[in-house]
Amino acid sequence: MIKRELAAKLKSAVKKFPIVGIVGPRQSGKTTLAKSVFPEYRYVNLEEPDVRQFAQDDPRGFLEIYSARTIIDEVQRVPDLFSYLQAHVDRNKESGQYILTGSQNFSLMEKISQSLAGRISLFNLPPLSYTELIKAKIKFSDYSEYIIKGGYPRVFSKKIKPSDWYPNYIQTYIERDLRNMQNLTDLGTFQIFVKLCAGRVGQTVNLSSLGQDAGISHNTVKQWLSLLQAGFIIFFLPPYFKNFNKRLVKAPKLYFLDTGLATWLLGIENNNQLKQHFALGNLFENWIILEYLKNRFNSGKSTNTYFWRDKTGHEVDLLTVSEGKLSAVEIKSGKTFNRNYIDNINYLNKVSKEKIDKNFIIYGGETDQIRNNLLIYGWKSLPKLLAQ
Repeated sequence: MIKRELAAKLKSAVKKFPIVGIVGPRQSGKTTLAKSVFPEYRYVNLEEPDVRQFAQDDPRGFLEIYSARTIIDEVQRVPDLFSYLQAHVDRNKESGQYILTGSQNFSLMEKISQSLAGRISLFNLPPLSYTELIKAKIKFSDYSEYIIKGGYPRVFSKKIKPSDWYPNYIQTYIERDLRNMQNLTDLGTFQIFVKLCAGRVGQTVNLSSLGQDAGISHNTVKQWLSLLQAGFIIFFLPPYFKNFNKRLVKAPKLYFLDTGLATWLLGIENNNQLKQHFALGNLFENWIILEYLKNRFNSGKSTNTYFWRDKTGHEVDLLTVSEGKLSAVEIKSGKTFNRNYIDNINYLNKVSKEKIDKNFIIYGGETDQIRNNLLIYGWKSLPKLLAQ
């Protein structure tokens, strides 16, 4: 089993809170992680129909049987259980009573905020990070391999080809789960919509364009984007506004929570295809930004990640805020460093009223450089960049 960086945070949290929650995409390794970190805990899965029915019909009886030191898997399947959990842990007043896992973002967060506020330490477990893979001695000579394979653990533990894994993942988990969350009657159009989203990786969200290309209404586009976000399929990178004038782009940018899924949806199955594909630059950008998010999630921190773009077309791919300090990162897929890579970062530093503490460029080559106040990293130095 590949060691997960979140494990230490979970061990610490269980000593302080009555409930620890692990949310994330289907098959990101939540159950495996919970069982490995807490082997002494009992395990119950609300995906099993009879168990789910018991929890729905008699939540008090269910919690009496599974009274403490229990992992409850896929807890979003019985939303009413949260209120009973609140009363149960309040009576027992012990730390580490339950480990909850869930695969639906919005519905789960809403229930937690309503019922378990102050009682739960919540963590997000994304698919495997680049750092976790290289620590497990899973190394590739080209970044394209990491983009195509993505980060789902079974792709690596079972050595499954991405072209075999992702079609099954789409059918078994995504379509079923999303249909459970919302009454999707036109599955064919929804599948087209998801592929259109993959083609827009790294672009600002344009509801009108998406709706026109998919043949659906403006409101349906918003509903389906929310659905994909709730199912941990996509995420949005918000624009950074602080201390700038109003002439900035206000729409968020769209990315996938797994680049392997995005490349499969685009019909990309090997390195040669990816290198010649129009979306190579945006997929590389998606990969780097996603690794930033994974690093924050695995550290138990809030994301605090943004992009910056003004109305004249100047753009910096990633801004991060850590301990009140702002850093700028420009992301380029090219394997040879080009001096124009630094233009937008220089422009941002010139117009920003807020001091930018550190400036970075990460690109598809392998040579690290330092130029004035700028650190330039090749893609293999990604862990160095994340450690800054």
